[in-house]
Amino acid sequence: MVRRDATSVDGYLDALPADRRAVVERTLALVRKHIPAGFEEGINYGMIGWTVPLSRYPDTYNGQPLGIVSLAAQKRHTALYLSAPYTDPVLDGRIRKAYADAGKRLDMGKSCLRFKRYEDLETSVIAEVIAAVSPERFIELYEAGQAEAKSKRPGRR
Repeated sequence: MVRRDATSVDGYLDALPADRRAVVERTLALVRKHIPAGFEEGINYGMIGWTVPLSRYPDTYNGQPLGIVSLAAQKRHTALYLSAPYTDPVLDGRIRKAYADAGKRLDMGKSCLRFKRYEDLETSVIAEVIAAVSPERFIELYEAGQAEAKSKRPGRR
């Protein structure tokens, strides 16, 4: 949907058609309001993203900053990628319960929520999940996941 060569959030937004831009801007405002201090906003992998800066945690498996939230206008939907629920089953459960309780359709992959309209989001739980994980806690979750993955590799005990 969007040219993947945007180098700034403003450039990303400028490339969107007005209707898609409105959805992304409202979602962007939600994330900005609730993202804990210490995450850095920028363009990552062609999307708006919030990461743990490499200056804070350089020891990543691929040399890229750890991404906690990303936001992208896709061809047929907007996607909000939330890494914390992917690594923390309690947060994943909160999202699923909130959508069920609200009677809203949840279109969720492993870490992404897909939606067409901002009103499709259950914003209270999204805000809660975004606010729930500090950079320090996200690093802990990342390291625990790496240790678990390493222990499952063949030939390891």
